[in-house]
Amino acid sequence: MKIEVNNNTIIFNNNKKKTEIHPLWLRERVNSKEYLDQKTEQRLFDPSFLENIKIIDAIIKGNILELTFSDGVHSKFQINKLTSEFIDKNNLLNTVKINLWNSSLKKYPKYNYKKNFFKSKEMYNLLKSFYKYGFVIIKNLPTKNNFIINFANSIGNVRPTNFGEFFNVKSLPNPNDLAYTSLPLSPHTDNPYRKPIPCIQLLHCIENEVSGGRSTLVDGFKVANYLKKINPSFFKILTKIKVKFKFTDKNVVLENAGPLIELDDNKNLKQVRFSTRLDFVPILKKNDLELYYKARKKISDLYNSNKFKIEFKLMPGDLLMMDNYRLLHGRTAYNPNEGKRFLQGCYIDYDSSEGKLRHLKRNFDN
Repeated sequence: MKIEVNNNTIIFNNNKKKTEIHPLWLRERVNSKEYLDQKTEQRLFDPSFLENIKIIDAIIKGNILELTFSDGVHSKFQINKLTSEFIDKNNLLNTVKINLWNSSLKKYPKYNYKKNFFKSKEMYNLLKSFYKYGFVIIKNLPTKNNFIINFANSIGNVRPTNFGEFFNVKSLPNPNDLAYTSLPLSPHTDNPYRKPIPCIQLLHCIENEVSGGRSTLVDGFKVANYLKKINPSFFKILTKIKVKFKFTDKNVVLENAGPLIELDDNKNLKQVRFSTRLDFVPILKKNDLELYYKARKKISDLYNSNKFKIEFKLMPGDLLMMDNYRLLHGRTAYNPNEGKRFLQGCYIDYDSSEGKLRHLKRNFDN
């Protein structure tokens, strides 16, 4: 991949095809201190006011492209930075290799909390592992009440909900959510009734004296790909039908709708939703509903299958960070008479984790 100059026309050559680069695209990227704030990297000019920009002189010197534009601006560009935009190296999904997994995953991504953790290369590696596997386990955290808020805010910002900035996971009388019981929880995604749905969930174990209550995780993307392979019609209908999810409490009613398997504009997996205690299927033709219910039953069986599920016990001082758009999580039942089981949870969004990862990438990958 390289940049070429031909009669003041700038061309990107990826060895397969050549693409002419628009002069204004380059003019927008002028990065000298007169035109770009060096601290914030925000432009000091409005490119929408520029018209009929042309390149009147161009020369390449090593890794530097020097350009003079028709409005008199002269600027130097690092060629490797220009080419990185064409291959989208700054896209986190392109810099981290995604590892889809099933129950054969034996080595879980684990990290030890330590002093200055959030500025360390350990934190950088943790975030890369999070995007690779969809979850990480951090060990040896303080078992202080509400420490999870400090942890979350050191990555980005807590996403408050009607439960508050955080929530306590323990058996309660008259609970408003099954999470606050000792009952088993089948694999599910959290809060599909919210707009937008929280991206990342954190769970911090403060006390755990019971033999049950083991955490379960399922890679929803792995299951979705498997379903597509074995039954394309099931996969297709689960990507097409938007299901309503609803949460009702004495002070709020929350609703949102979306498919159980959501694809992006390129038909790649974007998000899975699954919470059958909260979903309401729309009225469809009988044949469509018949197919949909069979497809939902099949993916539910896969989510609950030992083929795709991993299981482990969170110990005091452990924190589980998981991708709520990719993973399903659950819990085995436990007997509250055996002892205490107390976890605290909260949510953050992708802008927090991605922003932290990009910041640490500047420190450790340059």
